[in-house]
Amino acid sequence: MAETPNADGKREVRLDSPLRSVTWKGRVRRLGIVLSVLGALAASAWLERDPLLRGAANLWIVSDEATQADAVVVLGGGLEERPFIAAELYHKGLAKTVLISQVAESHAVKAGFVQGHTEANYQALLKLGVPAAAIETFGVGNKNTNDEAVELRAWADTHKVTAIIIPIEIFSSRRVYWIFHRKFSGLPIHIEVLAFDQSEFTRENWWRDDHGLIAFQNEVIKYIYYRLHH
Repeated sequence: MAETPNADGKREVRLDSPLRSVTWKGRVRRLGIVLSVLGALAASAWLERDPLLRGAANLWIVSDEATQADAVVVLGGGLEERPFIAAELYHKGLAKTVLISQVAESHAVKAGFVQGHTEANYQALLKLGVPAAAIETFGVGNKNTNDEAVELRAWADTHKVTAIIIPIEIFSSRRVYWIFHRKFSGLPIHIEVLAFDQSEFTRENWWRDDHGLIAFQNEVIKYIYYRLHH
């Protein structure tokens, strides 16, 4: 430490450069330790990512064991898998009716240019061996899962059912489980949400496929939205 006069003749104290150098070296050393620890943690997480990400999916996914029910439901969307799972459950004798969501159709569908989801599901079920007499629709112009839950409750009220199976993709299962149980609250109707793996990815490898990463991310956002708005 040294004292030097300033321009006003007053003395001011300053630290000599060796001490400043020691202080700076200490900070650099501590920063290096912190970065090393963070790097080790990141490396460990990367090496153990498979069980961690698999565990995250298992914590998120909600699924019931399918038992005997009055109907199995095909929600709007998911043409690649939902009607196939519904048909399989029907043929196993777990449901005597297959319900198709009557979704809101685009102008192109209404004009007859393309086939809509409701009709596509209906035709898929017929080709999968479900008789037309066992297929019904519910709702009118369902725009989202909340609409479907409301309309399915109305259908259930008039048909005096006791149990319904809803097959759904793994990452959508938590949101679907929550909204349908919320809308059916107070009714003596058992709702079974059956989560199934998709063709592009499964709960065992979802993080290795772009579709899996996007699906998980989108469903977390949609679930939060539903909890806040419904």
